[in-house]
Amino acid sequence: MTTINKVGIISPGSYAADNPRQGLEDTLELFQLAEELGYQAAGIRQRHLEHGSSSALTFLAAATQRTERIRLESNVVPLGYENPFRLAEDFATVAALAGGRLTVGISTSAPHSDLLREVSRPDTSPYTDPYELIERFLKAISGYEPDSQPLATPYGAAHRPIISPYLPDLIHDVWLGAGSDRSAVWAAQHGLAISLGNLTNAVGDKGFEESQKARIDLYRSEYQGEGSPRVAVERVLLPLDSASSHQREHYKEFAAERLPRTAKPQGERRTAIQSDLLGSSEEIIDRLAGDPSFDGETELRISLPYAFERAEYEQIIGDIAEHILPALGWSPLEATIPSGKQRTHDLEVAGV
Repeated sequence: MTTINKVGIISPGSYAADNPRQGLEDTLELFQLAEELGYQAAGIRQRHLEHGSSSALTFLAAATQRTERIRLESNVVPLGYENPFRLAEDFATVAALAGGRLTVGISTSAPHSDLLREVSRPDTSPYTDPYELIERFLKAISGYEPDSQPLATPYGAAHRPIISPYLPDLIHDVWLGAGSDRSAVWAAQHGLAISLGNLTNAVGDKGFEESQKARIDLYRSEYQGEGSPRVAVERVLLPLDSASSHQREHYKEFAAERLPRTAKPQGERRTAIQSDLLGSSEEIIDRLAGDPSFDGETELRISLPYAFERAEYEQIIGDIAEHILPALGWSPLEATIPSGKQRTHDLEVAGV
């Protein structure tokens, strides 16, 4: 029997162009709902030139103050626009706020770089190897310490220069978005976890699911890190069980519009795309149970569509948690009481 033990959601952080605050607030409350439902993780995308989250870490900093147990993720931050050292500082700051609940998701890409050239750094080059950027980022997040004398500061005694805040375990929570064999092998050889979307470079004449499974197998065979290799894959799930008639029509139109792109690999990279999992809970359970990527170890990330209504997101993740995941062996994240609230809770239980 197919089992899926760890599950998270991935939100695009969509908002109306004239009211971004409301959309981002709705997403923060969706993270809170995901925690209440027992999901193990909640991630935010980072996209550019769209009406969705363009700053994953800024959003996650806010999410650390609105959640207590759920793991927070960036899915993913493209390194092509970033200074590796500064990005490492930002991740470390959010990780400190999250109290060990942050997953550092990065990718090698620089989306829309041709459109953003005039507002990007003038000294960047399209010929820079993105894997060199990742190596520099990993070096920084691992506690890079320049070979220099103690550094004088304006507020105290001199101290050794090191990335700050420095969290020694953060390097173990880095995930690389891996849609190609090169990125999967690179991540494996550097001991990183990988995150795979609902599109992937086709392997030979294989379809989406077979290509993705082949990439997962390749990654695991090449893995050289400590502990076990970790893999998470995205799927778009659109359960109809408790959906209203309006929501049902919307979901069906959404899936039908996207279906033609799944018929064959797209573009020069022969990108294979999975069709959305639309239907009753039973139908979606059957699809997931037959998906070769899920072998008891692979984690699931539920990819939420762009520009849906808040009520639709709530219905989707609610139905999935109630009707679909338990049939696949999933158990929700147990509620815990933060230490700062324990005494208040004890008094309430005692009737004081």
